[in-house]
Amino acid sequence: MTGGGGAQAPFNFRLAILLAMAMFVLVVDTSLMNVSISAVVHDLDTTVSGVQGAIALEALVSAAFILIGGKTGDLIGRKLAYVLGLLGYAVGAIAMVFAQDLTAIIIFWAVIGGIGASLLLPAMQSLIHGNFEGAEQKRVYALVGASAAIAAAVGPLLGGFITTFLSWRVGFALEAAIIAVVLIGIGLVKDVPYHGERSIDLVGALLSIVGMGGVVTGILVWQEGGGYVGLIIGIGVLGLGLLVFWLRSRKRRGKPTLLDPALFESKMFRAGASGQLLQQIALGGTMIVLPIYLQMVFEYNALQAGLSIAPLSLSMFVVALFAGRGLKRRPANIILWGFALVVIGVVAIVPIVPIADSGWFLVVPLIIAGCGLGLLVSQLNNYTLSPISDERVSEAAGVNSAAGSFGLSFGLAFAGAIMLATLAFTFTASAEASSVLNAEQQQQVSTVLEEDAEIMTNTGLEALLADETPEVQEEVLRINTDSRFIALQIALLVPILAGLLGVLNGFRMRRLPDPAPNASAEGSMLG
Repeated sequence: MTGGGGAQAPFNFRLAILLAMAMFVLVVDTSLMNVSISAVVHDLDTTVSGVQGAIALEALVSAAFILIGGKTGDLIGRKLAYVLGLLGYAVGAIAMVFAQDLTAIIIFWAVIGGIGASLLLPAMQSLIHGNFEGAEQKRVYALVGASAAIAAAVGPLLGGFITTFLSWRVGFALEAAIIAVVLIGIGLVKDVPYHGERSIDLVGALLSIVGMGGVVTGILVWQEGGGYVGLIIGIGVLGLGLLVFWLRSRKRRGKPTLLDPALFESKMFRAGASGQLLQQIALGGTMIVLPIYLQMVFEYNALQAGLSIAPLSLSMFVVALFAGRGLKRRPANIILWGFALVVIGVVAIVPIVPIADSGWFLVVPLIIAGCGLGLLVSQLNNYTLSPISDERVSEAAGVNSAAGSFGLSFGLAFAGAIMLATLAFTFTASAEASSVLNAEQQQQVSTVLEEDAEIMTNTGLEALLADETPEVQEEVLRINTDSRFIALQIALLVPILAGLLGVLNGFRMRRLPDPAPNASAEGSMLG
């Protein structure tokens, strides 16, 4: 930006800090929920599967609406979209402070907060472009990106500390307070006008919501024991297929599209976006099942759970920081090694599960997986966006963000659902095969799990079994313990499979030319 007489305006440090604060809240929000699952379940008298479903739904809503959110900002103004996004997040945070049941979390935190995120991210990127120039713009992108990375790294620890020594509600109250500070400084933001096409591809928008929403919603319905699961997922897959057909048809007719299908003509963009999707599936799957396991099996509080998974987030942060600057190898090779380390780290957890009696057993595998994720974070964004021209990089970044958010929601939903379904099946099968439990007791176990597939601590089971004989108590506790081992091991197949597909995708990347450095791509890290 330049002022009168051609003199350069001073760097707006306050605005840069406020943007970084907004990004910090956006990223730390999910970490707080992950490590607070047991506390939320206890306080609201709800289920693990319900809270896990709400976490997956929030990521899904953000993914489903992020492309529309970018277009909405174009039409109503990026500054207004930014404010509405912050208000959506504030509504979700305040609702968490006062929530008395799971319904409030789903409506206000998952849905309204998810829509807020879909408005906030694209608007923030546009506002940084419009309020800063040249080296200052890069400086702000670096600051906001660092804020996101720090939030991802310390989120489990911060959330665990607040939840354990204060309350998970206090954590969300602090989120709301930070958003209030950011909104107080909104006068520092200069709006960025949009001069492009103003018509809206409503059909494309609807198909994108139905497509991504149908797939993940079907998984969540299956997890809760609902019906028509295949139909719901089938509608989602059909929606995604029709979206591809619609975009191509509309492009041929020269009409505006939700996103330009020509973006996918680049093999590098396709490979990079696929890598982003798979990375987030692996991350989401790992970050949902481990906190559940730690809190329900080891009966850890939020701080202990946060400390146990901190090796993953901290190693990811450190490696991403240094790999992004210091490694001179081919990006495709770094990405390949990243996925390989994710697979090695998560696979190493599988045989450890039955013998582990504390989170310390997970430290080395989580560091290995975190190093792999750090390598991916350092390379995938620039790799994906490098072949895209500067004038289209914002649109491409939106698509990349949508792929990542959809992958995160899919990983959260699918890994969690697999864990709970495996637990119910294994528990029921083991109970029916037991020679200690009589037929009536076996039927009671089966009925309870069919009505509500749930992970229960051994302490909770002991209270329920207080009137049973010592032999029955011991047998049910044994079955519960063994079933939870198997459930976690099966659920970890979700991030393992995503990592293996990422390795195959990495080999495909190696056959493509190396990406050229792209300053606009590096400035699109916000998604």
